[in-house]
Amino acid sequence: GAMKRTLTLVRHAKSSWKDARLADYERPLKRRGTRDAPRMGRRLQDAGIRPSLILSSPARRAWTTAQLIAEAIGCPRKCLQREPELYLASLETILAVLATQATDVSSLMLVGHNPGLASFGNYLVPGSIDKLPSGGVIAVEFEQAHWSLYALPKRRLALYDYPKRLRSRQRQQRGVAADC
Repeated sequence: GAMKRTLTLVRHAKSSWKDARLADYERPLKRRGTRDAPRMGRRLQDAGIRPSLILSSPARRAWTTAQLIAEAIGCPRKCLQREPELYLASLETILAVLATQATDVSSLMLVGHNPGLASFGNYLVPGSIDKLPSGGVIAVEFEQAHWSLYALPKRRLALYDYPKRLRSRQRQQRGVAADC
């Protein structure tokens, strides 16, 4: 039967281009990325989002992001899986990966790359996601018996956030406190 489901998309955090010899697949996170990922994990937690399964592109920058978020939200290591298909996946590939997921998982997170992830976000929530920056997060809720989203069910945008947005919000809050 239909089940309430939460699907969370996470673009890997800020990665480093410092070492030009590294293959794209091997690029690590920048220091800012390793700071941002746990913060975004806490933002997810504040929004009440807790995946029981995290599927990540195996590229180093995505896998590290997935691990940092899992740690921040207290997800056990076993809920974290590498999904080779998600490396630089297109919108179509993301749909195909989703469609094969077990129906008993109610909250699922995908960690991957642009442009595929951003176009998938726009497919899910047309017009409301102008961009998906590094470390950006989109979560949608819907009711359905399965994870196939070829025919989109009625859905709600539960969260759209990204690290820079977080920083400007923190600045605003600090500013408010200083004015009191």
